[in-house]
Amino acid sequence: MELSTLENWLWEAACSIRGAVDAPKFKDYILPLIFLKRLSDVFEDEVAHLAHEFGDVKTAARLVEQDHRLVRFYLPPEARWDAIRRRTTGLGEYLTDVVRAVARENPKLQGVIDAVDFNATAAGQRIIDDGPLARLIEVLSRHRLGLNDVEPDILGRAYEYLLRKFAEGQGQSAGEFYTPREVAILMARILEPEPGMTVYDPCCGSGGLLIKCHLRLLERYGVRENGRLKLPSHVAPLKVYGQEWIPTTFAMARMNAFIHDIEADIVVGDTMRRPAFRAPDGRLQQFDLVAANPMWNQKFPLETYEHDPFDRFRFGTPPASTADWGWIQHMYTALKDGGRMAVVLDTGAVSRGSGNQGSSRERDIRKAFVERDLIEAVILLPENLFYNTTAPGIILVINKAKKHPREILLINASKLFLKGRPKNYLSEEHVEHIASVYHGWTAEDGLSTIITLEEAARNDYNLSPGRYVVQNGGEEVLPLDEAVLRLQEAEEERAAADRELQRILQFLGMGGAVRG
Repeated sequence: MELSTLENWLWEAACSIRGAVDAPKFKDYILPLIFLKRLSDVFEDEVAHLAHEFGDVKTAARLVEQDHRLVRFYLPPEARWDAIRRRTTGLGEYLTDVVRAVARENPKLQGVIDAVDFNATAAGQRIIDDGPLARLIEVLSRHRLGLNDVEPDILGRAYEYLLRKFAEGQGQSAGEFYTPREVAILMARILEPEPGMTVYDPCCGSGGLLIKCHLRLLERYGVRENGRLKLPSHVAPLKVYGQEWIPTTFAMARMNAFIHDIEADIVVGDTMRRPAFRAPDGRLQQFDLVAANPMWNQKFPLETYEHDPFDRFRFGTPPASTADWGWIQHMYTALKDGGRMAVVLDTGAVSRGSGNQGSSRERDIRKAFVERDLIEAVILLPENLFYNTTAPGIILVINKAKKHPREILLINASKLFLKGRPKNYLSEEHVEHIASVYHGWTAEDGLSTIITLEEAARNDYNLSPGRYVVQNGGEEVLPLDEAVLRLQEAEEERAAADRELQRILQFLGMGGAVRG
């Protein structure tokens, strides 16, 4: 299916339930039905394939009813798309029963496909009536989603389109669980996963970063079979692991993995407070690669980091105003020896605190990472790529076994974008250019430079690419939200100093309050 066809189709689907639910909620109803349509069409394709082996479709269908193991997943008759289309009454209740039946037959989908209630009510009224649901099903019936009709990434592309289309309606929430597709592809190109590797995302959202790592492996090692890319039997697939704290988003990640035929261990829960993946000795499980886009500048109380049973924050306690370096330390602890990670963060994560008088928790943690020669590269991205902000982000690359010791590659890709509505985007050429500079370890005028650890120290551990690679004679300008964060951190440090001074005065018997 061409991308334009997909987008027009999804827009019609959204319009079919316009008015019944708010625009940001469209995806909650459309995506599970697209997933069900994909399952139904693939099930039909597999029965047709078995027909070549057993003689005819009726025989193949009868054998599948007798032995569900003949197909990758089994759909009960009432869950097949033709049966859904024929339903004319009680559609919401019927669809809810259908997704629950599918989950019973396929335990991997329990808590995933059955998370939505198509018959749900609010204030005593149905959220979406049977009429709009019937129109939605008719629109979704216009295209097949079988094995030879669309790429497995159909769900991810649909998700991306719906988020982009309603980004303004989503406001702050969209960027919390979705990384723009081309940024995810770039991160997979940077990590270049090898067969059999383990890949972890501690805040996996809809699973896009894990999926893109799988697709990159498929691109490098896959062979075409019946028009589809598959890994040959001698190439081990990736083992992917993810944790996500929002149940509906967790369900989307599980759907995404299932539709790509990936063996994924994705769990729901709060990673920072209760990390799910643990080794037999109780410490964090470790992985070959980590790819993540945690919520930027997330706020956690300081006790989150203090007395941590997993010894994650050994480089220092982050400020309560931003958890960026808390997330980085969690991911670092989850890396095997020789492991690598790529994480998307707010630009301030690599510059806050540098050049200031006095202490700065983030600068001190960053200094510890630099001095241990763990930071390999920082890539500054263009503005207005992400759904919840117009601010640029950075990709921080950490490597426990750097090929270029005591050097850091800084790439200022802030000008490499194409204008879009409502968001800008990286073209395939931009992604390839950035990846080639990273893997070639090249300094390119106006784009990249290589600094030594000594140079990083002279700049007080400011690793912002814009400081070292200036474009068009421009200078770095501190964004307002960045200035507010720095002010908050300074206030935290002042309050901590006041408390320490108060403690010393009391110890000396001088008492009295300390004025700020």
